[in-house]
Amino acid sequence: MTEEKFATSMQEEGVEDFAAMLAAHETSGHRLQAGQKVTGTVIAITGDSVFVDVGIKVDGIMERKDILDAEGKETAAPGEPVEAWVVGVSAQEIRLSRSMSGSGVAALEEARDAALPVDGRIVGPCKGGYTVEVLGKTAFCPGSQIGLASAEDAESLTGRTLQFLVIRVENRGRNIVVSRRALLDRERQEQLEALLEKLGVGDTVEGKISRFAPFGAFMELDTAVEGMIHLSELSWSRVGAPDEAVSLGDTVRAKVLSISKNDKGQVRIALSRKQAEGDPWQDVAQRLENGAVVQGKVMRLAPFGAFVEILPGIEGLAHISELSWTKRVNKPEEILQVGDNVAVKIKDINADSRRISLSLRDAEGDPWQDAAQQFAPGSIVQGIVEGRSPYGLFITLAPGITGLLPAGVIKNAKNAGQYSKLDKGDNVTLAVQNLDTAARRISLAPEGSEASFSADDKAWKQHADKGSGSANTGMNTLAQALHRAMQNK
Repeated sequence: MTEEKFATSMQEEGVEDFAAMLAAHETSGHRLQAGQKVTGTVIAITGDSVFVDVGIKVDGIMERKDILDAEGKETAAPGEPVEAWVVGVSAQEIRLSRSMSGSGVAALEEARDAALPVDGRIVGPCKGGYTVEVLGKTAFCPGSQIGLASAEDAESLTGRTLQFLVIRVENRGRNIVVSRRALLDRERQEQLEALLEKLGVGDTVEGKISRFAPFGAFMELDTAVEGMIHLSELSWSRVGAPDEAVSLGDTVRAKVLSISKNDKGQVRIALSRKQAEGDPWQDVAQRLENGAVVQGKVMRLAPFGAFVEILPGIEGLAHISELSWTKRVNKPEEILQVGDNVAVKIKDINADSRRISLSLRDAEGDPWQDAAQQFAPGSIVQGIVEGRSPYGLFITLAPGITGLLPAGVIKNAKNAGQYSKLDKGDNVTLAVQNLDTAARRISLAPEGSEASFSADDKAWKQHADKGSGSANTGMNTLAQALHRAMQNK
């Protein structure tokens, strides 16, 4: 075989080998081209060269100075990851670089044409932007292209060295324009595309809360790639602002609800934190039990009662008749405010209809529980006049316990005039004549009275009609219906 034929044969084999490698790159989804950012693993460091495995058959190679810090120490060792830009692709190697190096107009034009980043030192602000020193030349970066991060300010950038893309080189280097924002946008797009390749609706992801908006919170899924968690998807609990459910910097898990594009082609990733946590009602029977006294937070007030959250996302209704033993409650606002922390007793749990009945007054304890010992018939008690009616005087004997001094007993008393002059708030000493704990009634008489009587049912009915229990029993059916409707929204 002649030398000419041998050379031709070798060239053909080289072309075939290179074509095979390119085909392999394409089929594996890793076709590399100049200007692309890659992450690889350092294979070896030899002399002034660093060999990098970038996931294809051809190894990448970069200059050793690219991995040296300001003190000349290596920042990466064999087996460690390294990020770099593809400077060139050939049959023998993939040339890599941390950034464009060299100096002069030619180097800037090469960086512009290849869309390679260059290191630039920000000299300081100027009219409309910043003066930046790149590859030995003075360039201009418009203020809109500096790409300030949320935690940065203009003054803090002066003196810093950052990477830029060269946008324009004119008049032999007298007019050079660079952009940091263009580079950040490109990196974000690359990261977004890589993320979308492996992300699907229904997946669960983890990230940090990066910023707030009135309508929800943004979660960082990757560098400069965010998803949005709507206010209604932050928590099973009702929240009015995102910081009520999460804090900036919190690491949270979320479920991907949708991936879409708006009219401008921008990708929107909708997330749900609460769905990643699971429905709190699924195991409510194991977490709560009837008769238990638990702490809760008042979430909403309605004419018929108060809704209290006793577990994240789980609310129960404390009917107005269950709010107090000691006070006649005409509307919940008289004793409660939204946001109050209260103790409640669970009276009934219906997981199927997602309804829980609660009682504030039972959590405090029934004042009539020890009434038989405190107010035994014949005992002398101190009380305060609560009010007067045609049937007699109602006397408060203890918080939540009221007795009746009947009008007929007052009329037949030796000192009837003394009792006839009593007014609301006056103190009085009386004797217990009758006690009916089942009916929650105490009949009273003046001290020393031996008269036997029974309390007038009409008087007690009138008294009860002023209280929270009977006054609201007519609303029970409506309240429960509204409760069911609000729970099933």
